[in-house]
Amino acid sequence: MIEMFLYNWQIREEWFEWCGSLLNEQLTRKRVGGMGSILHNLYHVVDCEQIWINQLQGTPVQVNDLNAVTTLQEVTAFAAHTQSETLHFLQSLPMDGTEKVLELERKDGSIKSISYGKVLRHISAHEIHHIGQLSVWSREMGIKPISSDLIFRELV
Repeated sequence: MIEMFLYNWQIREEWFEWCGSLLNEQLTRKRVGGMGSILHNLYHVVDCEQIWINQLQGTPVQVNDLNAVTTLQEVTAFAAHTQSETLHFLQSLPMDGTEKVLELERKDGSIKSISYGKVLRHISAHEIHHIGQLSVWSREMGIKPISSDLIFRELV
């Protein structure tokens, strides 16, 4: 499981570097789909990771206002902190820890039981989905997107 997180973080870091050459207006420009902009898409994947990992750890979820995020530096700082927390959690999770169950109370008061493994797979798939949206937007801008090829990547 940790390999998919390493993969997503590597891709995310490359997107941050890609974004570094853009004007802030390009990062925040309203777009169709996703979270509405490149900047908010990147922030959203980090925020969702933070929300789910904190729930799995039983620690308070950080409530963030997506609309308050206006710079790439804010996103990269949040991502660095969240990645550190997630890596620590994943490394401390026992081998059979993915079979542990998270009990979530739904809005209607019912309880939903979800295995840790399923939540971790969801976090990974969720980010891959939103990164695909960045690839479409980059092509619309006439800029080559970051390659998401897993086969030929060396994951550290």
